[in-house]
Amino acid sequence: MKKSRIEWTESTWNPVTGCTKISTGCLNCYAERMAKRLQAMNQPNYRNGFEVTCHPHALDIPLRWKKPQVIFVNSMSDLFHKEIPDDFIFDVFNVMNVAKQHAFQVLTKRAERLAQLSPGLPWQDNIWMGVTVESSAHKYRIDYLRYTGARIKFLSLEPLLDDLGELNLSGIDWVIVGGESGPGARPIQIDWVRNVRQQCIDADVPFFFKQWGGTNKKKNGRILEGRTWDEMPSGFNQDAYV
Repeated sequence: MKKSRIEWTESTWNPVTGCTKISTGCLNCYAERMAKRLQAMNQPNYRNGFEVTCHPHALDIPLRWKKPQVIFVNSMSDLFHKEIPDDFIFDVFNVMNVAKQHAFQVLTKRAERLAQLSPGLPWQDNIWMGVTVESSAHKYRIDYLRYTGARIKFLSLEPLLDDLGELNLSGIDWVIVGGESGPGARPIQIDWVRNVRQQCIDADVPFFFKQWGGTNKKKNGRILEGRTWDEMPSGFNQDAYV
């Protein structure tokens, strides 16, 4: 577990590392680049590079961190990847249930498996569940998310690669938007962002604009029409996790 530079979370916890590409948003995967770098540095958890690898020794880390944190789960993988055994997914959820002092943010592109396992998963209120929707072709993932048992359901529209058109935000508690960053970053259009923001405003869903991205994301920043947008899910007490 470590402090994160991701704007919408505080820390990361990776009981699984590694993944495989499943859709257009995966093309320039930052986690793959980082995993290869860590492998070259002989970091033990990345001895397999970006191959899917479970780390049972990492399961109890949140239990040892007493200070409440907002934690992004598996920033270097996807918890619902087909190569991760059901039992290990349940182990991760059991840890999140015990570590009630933290808020856990789980994010997946494998919405079908999420929906399949959801009825049997122990959903406590501190477990937030999200799906990535990078293009209009992947809006179907929202429907799978909508019927899970998570109390807080969120969308990560990053990297946003086209105009998503109309979104059904029923049952959705939070929306994050961001442009792609790093080598080969594909451009984001301001009208795509405005479209999502307006739908969030109309539906009273908190909106978080993460970044414009690009090859120099720091220079491009995250200002949208004169301000930052850092809204969090309704009822979330930020002061409890700082």
